[in-house]
Amino acid sequence: MPVSIHVAVGVIFADDGRVLVAKRPPEVHQGDLWEFPGGKLEAGETVLQALQRELEEELGIQVDPTRCFPFRKISHCYEDRSVLLDVWRVNGYRGDAQSRENQPLAWCRPEQLDPLKFPAANNDIIRLLQLPGFIAITPACNSQAEFIQAIERMLARGIRLIQIRQPNLPLETVRQWVEVARQLCDPLNTRIMVNTSLDWFRHCSGHGLHLSALRLMTCRQRPVTEEQLFSASCHNSAELAQAERLGADFVLVSPVQATASHPGADILGWSGFQSLVSRFSIPAYALGGLSETDLELARQAGALGIASISAFSH
Repeated sequence: MPVSIHVAVGVIFADDGRVLVAKRPPEVHQGDLWEFPGGKLEAGETVLQALQRELEEELGIQVDPTRCFPFRKISHCYEDRSVLLDVWRVNGYRGDAQSRENQPLAWCRPEQLDPLKFPAANNDIIRLLQLPGFIAITPACNSQAEFIQAIERMLARGIRLIQIRQPNLPLETVRQWVEVARQLCDPLNTRIMVNTSLDWFRHCSGHGLHLSALRLMTCRQRPVTEEQLFSASCHNSAELAQAERLGADFVLVSPVQATASHPGADILGWSGFQSLVSRFSIPAYALGGLSETDLELARQAGALGIASISAFSH
């Protein structure tokens, strides 16, 4: 049986959105490839303790535990060993990152990361880091012309991931509108999530499936392939646990603030959002009463980004 290794991994963010990567020595397993810093857990350590120790030993930085969040658990089997990567997002630390073990370091924008230059176990991290900071959700539209105008406004604002949500329309109409959206979005490399049932998603041409919380809780396994994106709406720990179990690529957690569409609903606030998402290893977008200007607050609370209907469609 291959040796199984539990590794704490840190995705360390600079204020400008770049992430830190280090190059492995040529003589070690997966040598001469780039990786996200971290190392093996020692006996009796929690993942956070191991991460704090490894990043101080390797880079001379002290991780701020209040700004460090679970991001993803990744299991991967190589020919001679298997690894469990416990990946955490490091949003805050003290000190200047320096090479204490003579390893080359580089600060890169997520879109610059080339999976071919990293160990295969890191590829899922890169794929998720390359998700955008903003997700636009389509408003309810009464006509295809109104829908096209909404999509065009989103694209003009640089949105690169759009969730098509039209719950009051016939499913065949939604399918046709997804086709129209693809014609507008594909030239700009903007991906489309379709908020619908799994059965109907099979008839659509979207890049990924988004499930409501109700549909999420009825699933028994990941509903789409690994090549297709899978996201879900979550409001509590039970729904987040289900999304994590099914291997969702990311979740939309709401409501963070009060919204006109759900007046009087209990809101999470930023402290509630942080408390909720910090218990799960799944990338989360904050949703509910937010705008583009809330992005930094969202990231400080452990979010990958912001999702909104009104912020990007008006």
